[in-house]
Amino acid sequence: METKKLTCIVCPLGCHVEITKNDGTFNVTGNKCPRGEKYAIEEMTNPTRVVPTTVVIKNASLSRLPVKTSKPVPKKDIFKVMELINQVEVEAPIKTGDIVIENILGLNVNIVATRSMKSVI
Repeated sequence: METKKLTCIVCPLGCHVEITKNDGTFNVTGNKCPRGEKYAIEEMTNPTRVVPTTVVIKNASLSRLPVKTSKPVPKKDIFKVMELINQVEVEAPIKTGDIVIENILGLNVNIVATRSMKSVI
């Protein structure tokens, strides 16, 4: 039997949830909506996160471009994702939503720009 205490982050309520795994079944308590149960089970079985960061951008008014993963990635892969992102340099102009890295680590997740930047040249 494995038990975890979590704070649900699905909505602003921030329910204090307790999840117990026993013989492959889950018992979730403390959630005020069904989304809290789903969140707790996902956190116990396959925790994921959206990764926000920056990449180097050339010929722009700023030196870094904010980017993020288009979907959550497994927590176990975050350091590998960051390793690849840190190797990237892009060139202005770039628009919000432009894909900076496509299908990172074969996860079917893109790294996308979260800000537009014009070229200064």
